[in-house]
Amino acid sequence: MPERNIEFGKYGARGLKGHEAVARQLDDLAGYIATPVSARRGLQARLHYLTRTTHARQAARAAGLTVTDRTLRAWQAGTRSPTRKNLERIEQAYRTVRRENVARYLTARLNRDGRGTRVEIHPINQSQVDRPRQRAVELRHLNVRNWDLIVSAWTAGDDRQLDEAWVDQVIDLGSQWGQYEYVTNIGFAA
Repeated sequence: MPERNIEFGKYGARGLKGHEAVARQLDDLAGYIATPVSARRGLQARLHYLTRTTHARQAARAAGLTVTDRTLRAWQAGTRSPTRKNLERIEQAYRTVRRENVARYLTARLNRDGRGTRVEIHPINQSQVDRPRQRAVELRHLNVRNWDLIVSAWTAGDDRQLDEAWVDQVIDLGSQWGQYEYVTNIGFAA
């Protein structure tokens, strides 16, 4: 695409890709457990979430938590502690299962029966860019009416698909949509 930035940050601009900011905001809306997995309380909460039903256990196994039921019971009882590698697997499985569980709810809330959700796009930080090279890029608002592809790509953890889905929405900004490929923040609520 002609509007894609090839050498972002060459002159000192700072920001992150728009789809990364959207994923971060969707993660905030998913409502993950705040206590870290390394703390006993956080570990127990995640294990409870991943093992409370047969469906949750199957989803955890599909997400990569492939330990025996005996090991899970030992972790829950506190007689054994998971290794650092297993803590990472537990965290990844928890986030994957949580995303799958809240995806349908988030899609419905964000689509709002076709009315969509208002999104604030905060432009890149140009404070380190020399004055003659700075662009006039202001805060923009956009009403995104179809979140299906964005949320499904976020759920799958597919950055490329999420980027394409987000760019399809940003094109509605008009001829200057490429100026908002990189942003400081993207805000919306569900």
